[in-house]
Formats: sequence, structure tokens, C-alpha cells
Amino acid sequence: MRKIHVFDTTLRDGEQSPGVHLTTDEKVKIALQLEKLGVDRIEAGFPASSPGEIVSVREVSRVVKNASIAALSRANQKDIEAAREALKGAATPCLHIVLATSPIHRKYKLNMTKEQVLEAAESSIRYGKKYFNEIEFSCEDASRTEIEFLYEIVRMAIRAGATVVNLPDTVGYASPETFGRMFKQIKENVTGIEKILLSTHCHNDLGMATANTLAAIYNGVDQIEGTINGIGERAGNTAIEEVALALETRSDVYQAKTSLVLKEIYATSRMVSKMTGMMVQRNKAIVGDHAFSHESGIHQDGMLKEPTTYEIIRPDTIGIASSTLVLGKHSGRHALKEKIKSMGFDLSKDELTAVFHEFKNLVDKKKYVVDEDIRALVDQQMVHDTEGFSLTDISIAYPNQQAEVSVTLEDNNHNVYDATVQGNGAIDALFQAIDQALDTSFALEDYTIRSNTAGKDALGEVYVVLEKDGKEVQGRGIDTDIIKASAQAYIKAINRYYENREKQSVGSSDYSFTI
Repeated sequence: MRKIHVFDTTLRDGEQSPGVHLTTDEKVKIALQLEKLGVDRIEAGFPASSPGEIVSVREVSRVVKNASIAALSRANQKDIEAAREALKGAATPCLHIVLATSPIHRKYKLNMTKEQVLEAAESSIRYGKKYFNEIEFSCEDASRTEIEFLYEIVRMAIRAGATVVNLPDTVGYASPETFGRMFKQIKENVTGIEKILLSTHCHNDLGMATANTLAAIYNGVDQIEGTINGIGERAGNTAIEEVALALETRSDVYQAKTSLVLKEIYATSRMVSKMTGMMVQRNKAIVGDHAFSHESGIHQDGMLKEPTTYEIIRPDTIGIASSTLVLGKHSGRHALKEKIKSMGFDLSKDELTAVFHEFKNLVDKKKYVVDEDIRALVDQQMVHDTEGFSLTDISIAYPNQQAEVSVTLEDNNHNVYDATVQGNGAIDALFQAIDQALDTSFALEDYTIRSNTAGKDALGEVYVVLEKDGKEVQGRGIDTDIIKASAQAYIKAINRYYENREKQSVGSSDYSFTI
């Protein structure tokens, strides 16, 4: 089997999803889980975008030892120096230089000729080679670039010292047939192509990111780039878990496989979902809630007789526990610890104590606690709560049949903020009351409720997306009381907004980059 290298850009391209802002602590936790998953290279960020990003990339570089760490850079010395500073502690650092090559980007974005693009690319690769053994060069918008120019720029990148050359479908324009043919032509017409890893990075604007990536593999690509759950700019990136399971399940077609530890896929997916605040589509391939669910009577009958009639992937392949052990109020710390361990989580003593405390609170509210309840409590503990305002009291009344909500909040200095507001329903009144108490105003862009488990006493999970001054932020709350969960989500989003604003006020820039 041919080895396919996995380049994960969840922490860079994935974080560019609207409303997603990961703290350094969250980036480190996700990076350690990606290391556990077995990815070959982690793109930790874009250091030139802000001082805070340099810190985050440096911390990821410090703790991750079994995966290469990459940092993104534009084709200029200033960006390369920022990446160099951020990657100082990495065991195997990689500089990732990107420059657009397509006619539309050359004309409208860069205002550069082909010759100028070649010169800038070569200069940056040679400069980076002074400090880095591993250099990846990406031809942004390669799928809309003239094939003869691609031959020329790939040959130049190899001569200049690049160890990886990436040809992305930056805007999701390609089709599997044309994209696969591009790589076949590159392999056949570029001398020295065997000296480097040929890579691809696809976006999902037309829903073909996974198909295009597999077409590239079929035509000789050595490395694939993507994100967990397919998150990223616009419609997102290639979902790494989809490619990995496609190669595993259809090895007869592709004759290639990754080195991922497949049993870590589900745990990784859940962590990324919770920390980014981006819910996984329920019928999402591989990691969606319904990926291994069967409702049709005919399907159920087939499954009972032989699982492979309707399941081409076993749930335990990706780490979904088949156990449905029910825990209740008489369960102790040891039982909870073993249950958490069996679900693939490794908690510190303090984290376990916090989860056990929340577990005891939960069993007072519902009769039985099932796997998804436990997973939700662990996820909640692993998500970094931005310091700021917290909810201390909430009450609801219905005078004259109209919802009236009173809230009391407290900040880190124990200052108290309160307000009482009547609104068009409890949630409307709640959010207005929080805004009034904090003397602010946010636009509610999205409000989503989901149940973690079945039953009237299920844990409710609330996601909100707020907008203010053109900036989107997300928040998440979880509780058996959906009103309380809504308040938690709204307040966490507000905390993130003010934390991000504070970071920007100390000199960070609002950069994003897509390849």
C-alpha cells in the first residue's frame, strides 16, 4: 500500500470559519489530539497575522513532538521571519509558503506577471531554505492555472529547494476528472517530481472536496490536506476523516492508505466541534450522529442478520463505543472514571473532579445518565471558557401572559450586573436582559438547540452566533434547563467577543488566508 501523508490545517484554515476563534489553550489541546490521531503534519497557524498567533504556534510547537508543525507564510521575508520565530521549538518545523498562480489572481489580486510570480516564489523559497529543511510551496488557485505555467513553477520550486509542492483547488472549482488529470500531467511532465511530496488541498464550494482529493490520490498525489469535520472558509475543506475511511474501505481501488489511528477519529471530531462551536451535521459522513443509525424496518432486519448488509464501516473502527452502560446517582467516582476511560478520554485528576461534580448535579436532574451525557460533560470540561462575565441568577415570570426575565451576572472582579426585561417569549426577553445588564447590544445571527440524548430529561445543547461591528462570535451552553443553557451560550459568545477585541487592541491584525 502506498503511504498517503496527512497535513491537517484545522488550526489554521479551519479556524478561518466565520465566528471561530480558538484560544492558545484550545489550539494546544486540539493539536495534542491530532498528534494522538496520527497526522503527519499540523499547520498550527499564520504567525504574521498577529503577535497572539505567534504565541499559539510556539506553544503547539513546544508540546507536539510526534508530528511535524507547519506555519503559513506569504512569499515575503517578513512573513517568513514571523514563522521562523513561531516554529523555534518545533521538533520538525515546516515553512509553508503560498503564492497565487492563476490568471485571475495574477491580474486582480497580485497585479503581477508570470515572470514576477516566478521570481517572488523562487526568492521566498531560497530565503526560507536558509532556516528550514522542510519547505512546502503552494500554488494558490492551481486548479484555475494554465497547465504549462504549473509545469514551470513546479520545476522552479523543486530547483529552489521545496520539499513539498501543493496544488490546491482553492475555490472548489475543479471536477474529479479535470483535477485528477492535472496531477497525472504534472507527474508525467515535470522532471524531478519524484524528489518531492506532491500535495493537494481542496475546498468544498461545489461539494466535491473529498471526491477531488481522492481523484488526486488516484493520480499519484503523496499528501492530502484538510480539516477535521471539513470545517474552513466558505463551504469548508476536505474532511480528513472521509478520505481516510474511503482509502481504508476501498483499498481495492486506491491501493493507498494513511497512517491515522482510525479509532481516534470520533473523539477528535467531537473535540473540534465543541471547541470551535461548529455543530457536526447529523447525517455527516463518518462522524455524524446518524452515520450508524438505522430506522427503516428492512434495514434493521438486515442489520440484525448481518451488519455488513447496511454498514460498510464498523462503528468501533472510528472509536464509537458499542457499550450503552447506564450510570445513575449511586455510581461513584471510580465507575465514572472507568466509563470515561472506555470512551477514549484521558482526563487529569482535576478534570475528573470537575466532571464528577457536574455528573452528580446531572443525576439529581435526570434518572439515568447515558454515554452521550458523559461525553457532553467531558466535552464541556475540555472547552476553554473565556474569562469574563458569568451567570449567577436567572428567573422567569409571565405577568399578563408576557415573558419577563430577570438576570444577574458577575465579572471577574465580582462586580454585579442585573436587569429585568419583558420580551416576545422567554428567549427574546433573556437575551435582551443580558444585553441591558451589560449595556451592550448584539445581533443574534443563529440560535440552535439540540438534544444530546433521548427523553424528557435530556441534556439540551444550545449554540448561538452573535454579530457586532461586523465580527461574528459563537457560544455554547449545556444544561437540562434550555433557558439556562441559552443564557450560558449567549454570555460565552459575548466573552469571546470582548476577548478578541482586547487582543486586537494590543496590535494584532485581522488577517485570514485561504489556499
